[in-house]
Amino acid sequence: MSHVTDTPHEIERMVREKIMARSGEERLIMGSQMFDSAREMIKASLPKNVSETEGRRLLFKRIYGREMNLGN
Repeated sequence: MSHVTDTPHEIERMVREKIMARSGEERLIMGSQMFDSAREMIKASLPKNVSETEGRRLLFKRIYGREMNLGN
């Protein structure tokens, strides 16, 4: 897969350096917060008239790109 970006390499390098200068704990918290935000945006985009179970199934599929395999 090719990497397409409009961000100059120097800016990418600067951002990466700033992120990597943080502690592992800080980076973990940042990643967790970004995932939580993404999950909330996805939930807001799902149909409002589905059951909780169906909503969870749709959320999983949207995040992971596939249905959950329960081994059945």
